[in-house]
Amino acid sequence: MISGTAVGAIYALAALGFTLLWQASGTINFAQGEFVMVPAFITLLCLGYDLPLALAFALTCLVSMAFLGVAFKQAVVEPLRRHGVIPLVIATLGLSIGLKNLVKAGYSAGPQPFPNIFPGALVTLGPVRVSAYDIGALAVAGVIVVALQLFLNRTVTGRAMQAVAQNTEAATVLGINVKRMVLYVFLINALLAAVTALLVTPTYLAKFDMGDVIGLKAFYAAIIGGFNQTRGALLGGVLVGVLENLTGAYLSPAYKEGVALMLFLVVILFKPEGLLGRAEERKV
Repeated sequence: MISGTAVGAIYALAALGFTLLWQASGTINFAQGEFVMVPAFITLLCLGYDLPLALAFALTCLVSMAFLGVAFKQAVVEPLRRHGVIPLVIATLGLSIGLKNLVKAGYSAGPQPFPNIFPGALVTLGPVRVSAYDIGALAVAGVIVVALQLFLNRTVTGRAMQAVAQNTEAATVLGINVKRMVLYVFLINALLAAVTALLVTPTYLAKFDMGDVIGLKAFYAAIIGGFNQTRGALLGGVLVGVLENLTGAYLSPAYKEGVALMLFLVVILFKPEGLLGRAEERKV
């Protein structure tokens, strides 16, 4: 349960990117998994110059915000958003393929070891023994999720971002700088992807296709919890992580990878808006 919650919290960080981008700009980013993969290799490049991990990660965050935040918004989202969701979805799928092949050709096709920021020791908690990695990953992911929720709900900028997500026209009338708020969302998504890479890559190893699994699990988590609710991404991620671990432990590891898909299908059939999502009406 503890290990599954830790893994689920990491999925939730990537899923938050899906929900934030959808709410702010109507963008479904199917390159979200590659947005986690790219910072992992940027960090490895920085470490190759003998930089300490903390400095390498700081540089990774800056590069991620520049390319996966600002450049992605300006070069991909802005030109295509006016044409509807489908062209944007196709563009992000193409971006996903392009990023994978770029890393594969430019760095390596094989898995690369990645440093773990937490010790590999086991910690005894009463009758159970838990790895320090699980506790550390859960703590970091939990702090980031709580901090993001406080930012969105307790600050003027966060409330302005939510106003833009709810009604762009009304937010403009109220004097909110919509373009700036949307840019903030893209920057936050890039930072969430960088943190996710730091937490998940020691387990997955840095591979050009590591984003396939992470992006898919994050997408399932966002849909399960509710695509229009940031809290839903947290719930969906934790559910996927815990159920995967329980299935692997008590049924068979062979069924583990199918848990997220089955949960996704059940939620779509019986509660299409997600567990915490709200139904939205539109004129047709």
